[in-house]
Amino acid sequence: MALKDTISFGVALPHRSPDAIDVAAVRHVAQRADALGFCDLWVTENTLDHVFCFDSVVALTYAAAVTTRIRLGVSVIVLPMHHPIHVAHQVATLDYLSNGRAIFGAGLGKEEHYAQFQVPLEHRVRRFRESVEVIKALWTESKVSYQGNIFKLDGATMSPKPVQKPHPPIWFGGRHPDALRRAATIADAWMGSGSSSLANFARDVPILKAELERARRDPAAFPISKRVFLSVHERSDVARAELHHWFNTIYHKPEAAAASGIHGTPEQLRARIEELVEMGANHLLLNPVCRYAEQVEALAEVVGLHGRGN
Repeated sequence: MALKDTISFGVALPHRSPDAIDVAAVRHVAQRADALGFCDLWVTENTLDHVFCFDSVVALTYAAAVTTRIRLGVSVIVLPMHHPIHVAHQVATLDYLSNGRAIFGAGLGKEEHYAQFQVPLEHRVRRFRESVEVIKALWTESKVSYQGNIFKLDGATMSPKPVQKPHPPIWFGGRHPDALRRAATIADAWMGSGSSSLANFARDVPILKAELERARRDPAAFPISKRVFLSVHERSDVARAELHHWFNTIYHKPEAAAASGIHGTPEQLRARIEELVEMGANHLLLNPVCRYAEQVEALAEVVGLHGRGN
């Protein structure tokens, strides 16, 4: 049985890299991922960064314009750094222009983000939860009145509304027990970050499933995902060197490549993906760290996607 028959697969759009990214590579990967049958394309948000990184919503809007089927996700927008009205309008516009293909991922971010953007660290969870409530209301209600501790609206209107009803799916990240509880109660899906270890993912999934059951939600119907930084090559030593370079440049932790990423030949990669499925993943975001055009083809072969041809 092909892996695609047991789990769905997304792939990262080239958007963050130690080196500048050619727009032609972005277009090529978006269109090939669409044709090959990947479920979704993903980016991250890293606005102030030490490496090259596109704006997430702008990059997805470009991808929407050059594709027809594939869904378009960000994991995650650091929501407290934005006003929720702007985010609601951006994602609704993306959903409208893509004919209902947007996926909205939201997270709390790291403490340093709050200082960088002059956002108070205090009450950050309240800010986050109110932001999600405001966004949902603007997406689903014709006129919004909202009285929160941080945000207030009085008869606000917004158009266009998203194509997806009741709204685009909302994915959360984060692995603190409180974050997993929030995902289980108010999100539509959860994705483990690419920098977190595979061992952490194995520990987090049972906690998330227990919280879903406590919230009377079916864990089997809830997307449980992991971003996986990877390199696939016929020579495993080449793949290993590429992944180590990524973790060294991006995170300054080359040793994290073995704990958080996967690398090797197609056969080795397939075996590692099967391990993640056994841990409880029903969706995986495959994130090549280089050779984007080459690896999107190789990954389609690894997971058994045959697509719609060239």
